[in-house]
Amino acid sequence: MSARLLVVHHTPSPAMQELLEAVLAGTHAEGVEGVEVEAHPALSATASDVLAADGVLLGTPANIGYMSGALKHFFDGIYYPTLQAREGLPFGYWVHGNNDVEGARRAIESIATGLSWRLAAEPVLVTGPLDAAVRERCFELGGTLAASLMP
Repeated sequence: MSARLLVVHHTPSPAMQELLEAVLAGTHAEGVEGVEVEAHPALSATASDVLAADGVLLGTPANIGYMSGALKHFFDGIYYPTLQAREGLPFGYWVHGNNDVEGARRAIESIATGLSWRLAAEPVLVTGPLDAAVRERCFELGGTLAASLMP
């Protein structure tokens, strides 16, 4: 039996796509076995996806000092249907913004706390242009979450 890692993302830009690809590559890193990875855009991910998951990775741009509306829509749709059923669910996340990501960080962690999810990896918080170090941190984020779910 394999574990299931759900990746919920909003990737409206080339930079966000690049970070998503690095996270996904990390989930398939050498040594990671027995973990099925499902990636869904935030606007199509559902409570059923969360209920079937053993862990969640979230990716969002920081828009006007907050997470994307798409990720907020995801949280709105899954909050009550998964509230008691997924307590302790391990999660991680990445945020990219041009100037500030603090509001997005605070919102994600506040909602995840309300869901009783458990932060299982250091978030990747990025402002400005991407570089190799940022891509490596995203790769490690994906690998860390996937490895933590290995049977």
